[in-house]
Amino acid sequence: MIDARGPRFGAWITTAVLVAVLVISGSPTAAGTLLTVQAVVMALGSRGKSPYQWVFKTLVRPRLGPPTELEDEAPTRFAQVVGLVFTVGGALSFFAGATLAGQLLTGFALVAALLNAAVGLCLGCEIYLLFKRTTTKGATV
Repeated sequence: MIDARGPRFGAWITTAVLVAVLVISGSPTAAGTLLTVQAVVMALGSRGKSPYQWVFKTLVRPRLGPPTELEDEAPTRFAQVVGLVFTVGGALSFFAGATLAGQLLTGFALVAALLNAAVGLCLGCEIYLLFKRTTTKGATV
């Protein structure tokens, strides 16, 4: 179980990085490089080792007090995998010179990150729960 505020903190940082990618997308190599860095962060996050979560646990959480809500880590990890797919696709698109495709994939990831950060709606988590509901007979998730 994890502090529910942690993934939202990470989503704010991800939002900022993805906005930066779109701002510099006129330089596909720079945009692809920054998006690759974000993809690495998401790959680490899918294994429960996100640098953003480390910053939250080490620097932010001690100043907030105890969490009032804990959540299962599995949906969050799955969401990181979904984000990883979009960021890797976007980075490869930028490096291949397909700037519009890179911008679109980055934009999709940005919408998901912003929804999580701003209102706590994790699209990847919802996909995970839907998948669990449809593959687990007779169980409620």
